[in-house]
Amino acid sequence: MELARVAFLAGERVDVQAIAAKLRLSRASVYRWFGSRDGVLGAVLAGEFENLIERADARRRATGAQRILDVLYRVNRWMAGNEPFRRYFENEPIAGLRILTTGDGPVQPRVVAAVESLIARTEEQDDYRPPLERSLLAYTLVRLAEAFLYSDNVTGLRGDVDRLRLVQAALLGLSPDGTGLNAPRHSLESA
Repeated sequence: MELARVAFLAGERVDVQAIAAKLRLSRASVYRWFGSRDGVLGAVLAGEFENLIERADARRRATGAQRILDVLYRVNRWMAGNEPFRRYFENEPIAGLRILTTGDGPVQPRVVAAVESLIARTEEQDDYRPPLERSLLAYTLVRLAEAFLYSDNVTGLRGDVDRLRLVQAALLGLSPDGTGLNAPRHSLESA
């Protein structure tokens, strides 16, 4: 797995045959473990996302819904600006979308589980009460990120991390300025 990760992060094509040879295994052995090249890439991508969530959560300062938003924003910015990810999606756009966004694929279930775990930690440590069932909220936050970061070229949203943050904030019950949605708002008329 580490060899595939190193190749991916170096912006190189993940070559299962070369990885198997370095490990002195047959390519069939690697495929038995991961199912396919997509499985190998999916394991790398999911592992990177899980690590990013953990690192971002360890660095966060906020609590509650703001904690979740800050962690996701940091991860989304990294994903949008990461050269190996960008190069991968430029070179293999269809395979990349399939690997990342398929519900029964190698990545999305693990990413949703990582976000669900973040929400659970926030509930336990910060007494956060999500506005939706935890699993539904995690799934929705992930699908929004997929749409904004990878698959919405048609609307021009691809890579628009700041707009993604606004939508995720609303879903978490936060206004764009970081306050709760039910906080008093100042209108232009009262200014």
